[in-house]
Amino acid sequence: MRPQDVEVVRGVVLARSGVVIDPTKTYLIETRLAPLVRREGFASHAELIQVIRTRHDDKLMWQVTDALVSSETCFFRDRAPFDQFRGEFLPELVASRGDRPIRVWSAACSTGQEPYSLAMIVDAEREQGGLKGTTVELFGSDLSERSLERAQSGLYSQFEIQRGLPIRMLVRHFEQKDEMWALSPRMRQMVRWRRINLLADLKALGQFDVIFCRNVVSDFDEASRRRVLEQLALALPKDGRLVLGVDESVVGVTEALQPAPGRPGVYVPTPGYRRAA
Repeated sequence: MRPQDVEVVRGVVLARSGVVIDPTKTYLIETRLAPLVRREGFASHAELIQVIRTRHDDKLMWQVTDALVSSETCFFRDRAPFDQFRGEFLPELVASRGDRPIRVWSAACSTGQEPYSLAMIVDAEREQGGLKGTTVELFGSDLSERSLERAQSGLYSQFEIQRGLPIRMLVRHFEQKDEMWALSPRMRQMVRWRRINLLADLKALGQFDVIFCRNVVSDFDEASRRRVLEQLALALPKDGRLVLGVDESVVGVTEALQPAPGRPGVYVPTPGYRRAA
């Protein structure tokens, strides 16, 4: 791809998702766009870019964005947040929420391994009596329609299954179908799915007790990063938790959130920020 074509693609993706594409990763851009080029019947990447330039086809530009913002994921990725969820977050919320449901959102969840990992934890806790009758509502969202379709199917390859999924959970929750592994209908029904652009107004979604938004905001430009973090802060109750990636931080980005003491990667709403917002 020519440098000017790369800049067209970067502009399309930034405007629609806030994600900054590294201009030096031409090979990655070409690789991720190749299926779209073939699927839409273009002769080359250059023809795809030319159509975007001349027709400003919104659907096509969203397809380009979809192809380039999909993120890597796996079951129980970076195990510590899931251990915290099971060992700390759930017991504390069960004790404080009483009859109210606990709402958990996996934002930008790609092909669904994160919310399904949370569902497996909730299922195990329910079976062992740890929830004490409290309902846990799980939500998964992503910008990519194709990723969400895959997530809702609950079908994963051998390679995806081998990445992070304990064998006992594979045996308990999955059934092999040809060369794929199918998650049980019961587990799939535990998660509600919705296409959400984190740059959009999130107020209508209501509040969540725990939000997982890991390895996402670091890909945004500075203004988008601040906007998303502040919207997520407003989606949390005063004792809610936001879980970011291990290398992500809100320091120097926004004062809407502050680190949770003793919990690396976990952030809580800053007292008083809501009133100032």
